[in-house]
Amino acid sequence: MTVFRLGYVAMSKQVVNGSSSQTMTYKSFCQLVDREAAIRKLERIAKSNIHNCLRLLKHNKSLDISFFRLSSRLVPLATHQELADWNYLQVLQDDLDALGRYAKENKMRLDFHPDHFVVLNSPKEDIIKMSVKTLRYHQRLLTGMKIPTSHRCVLHVGGLYSDKQKALERFIDNWGRMNGELQQMIMLENDDKSFTIKDVLYLSEKLGVPSVFDLHHHFANHQELDWFSDWPRILETWKNSRLPVKVHFSSPKNEQNFRHHADYVDPNMVFEFAQKVSGTVNHVDCMIEAKQKDNALVQLVKDLQKFPQVKWVNDSTFVLE
Repeated sequence: MTVFRLGYVAMSKQVVNGSSSQTMTYKSFCQLVDREAAIRKLERIAKSNIHNCLRLLKHNKSLDISFFRLSSRLVPLATHQELADWNYLQVLQDDLDALGRYAKENKMRLDFHPDHFVVLNSPKEDIIKMSVKTLRYHQRLLTGMKIPTSHRCVLHVGGLYSDKQKALERFIDNWGRMNGELQQMIMLENDDKSFTIKDVLYLSEKLGVPSVFDLHHHFANHQELDWFSDWPRILETWKNSRLPVKVHFSSPKNEQNFRHHADYVDPNMVFEFAQKVSGTVNHVDCMIEAKQKDNALVQLVKDLQKFPQVKWVNDSTFVLE
């Protein structure tokens, strides 16, 4: 029997004034004449983001949701080159510690999905350096939360740059430029245009990295519709992880905008996936990537309750019987 746990992404549609992605541009930062005052403002924004993230976790607990993707924008301008002297971790340590402690006390799985500009197979040196710097920022946040960093950041492979095989090999070459702590933090996901699950598995098996399977991306990038034949290989990439297998669910907005995420998730798609993989592994964590965030998860639970085979462990976790 397989346990399926549902989670959602970064922000709530139900929690009022609960954004954990409040920001400040560098232009606005420079408009403040007193640099120390500008830094204090950045710190207030970051503290507010982390406080709101804690509010979101408490909201999630009330809904039995124990799987959540953190915003990568918790600390604005943390990686900006002109703020390299800013020791934001020292100021935010108590806040991060409280966030991580709450997650651990309530057995919540937290992770990140760094923005699309984190590209490890770029041929441009400056992009590689910035990508590694951004990953180090995520590592510092996790360390500040006292959360084990292994397999906490989902990445896409990157760009094709006119030659897929060279792009894959460049990823492997650039992988060696990161230290082991950053390497062990990463999971790789198939995307909707360039790199299929087979491409991701090629890298995962060479580098010892878990593969995160995105079903919607697979159908959008449908060189072949079958995915289940690769499921055993996907599971194998997770064999050395302390975390459950992770997958992503979203539905197309419409046929014309197939790659865009819809407000909600098709329950039939989720149910059919669960039917196929049930019994192949003990636990699957399912990240809902939908515009309606927690509302989409709550609606999916209601929709899945219509299937008699679905039995609920709690308000966000089910098994099939």
